[in-house]
Amino acid sequence: MHTMKKITTLFALFIAFMANAQTPFMKDVQGINVGDTIVNFNAIDKDSKRYHLKNDLVHGDVVVIFIRGEWCGYCNRHMNNLQDSLSQITAKKATVVIVSPEKPKYLEMTTQKANLKATILYDSGYVIMKQFDVLWAPDKAMEAKFKKYFGDDLKESHSDDSQRLPVPATYIIGQDGVIKWRHFDRNYRKRSTVKDILENL
Repeated sequence: MHTMKKITTLFALFIAFMANAQTPFMKDVQGINVGDTIVNFNAIDKDSKRYHLKNDLVHGDVVVIFIRGEWCGYCNRHMNNLQDSLSQITAKKATVVIVSPEKPKYLEMTTQKANLKATILYDSGYVIMKQFDVLWAPDKAMEAKFKKYFGDDLKESHSDDSQRLPVPATYIIGQDGVIKWRHFDRNYRKRSTVKDILENL
């Protein structure tokens, strides 16, 4: 029994290692481009309800924003600014969807900090982030930094131990599923603004 448990643990570590090895470092992530197509994705929200992109595209454009997590002060500030002007976006019949690598209980923390009314999703297995090509893996120096400042919190809040994160990009998807606009900057301090979004809806 002990041997089987050890084998299972080693296999899980191997799978996590292989997944991390196949994920690019941040400098290599490109993000999908204007003109590319995303017709659907699905994930659970903070209330563990299943969300499908295609259901919102029926009604108008969808603004997809990737964030790192509730621990990220820049993400929280970004969400606060978004919430302050969210009604201007919805007035244009657009929907805002936030995508995070964090589990629902952590999404709830993000929601509370910003009093956020937009949909926020847990990207289990980083499926959506891979689809948008915004996912990157930390190098050893970054892993050490995460360990120093966050302990094992990121491993606990994500779906695996790899501590992978998204570039905090923003995309506007038209009703035809085609990307109309993007804000993609590897510098996590530089985020899309509501003005940017409104001008490109």
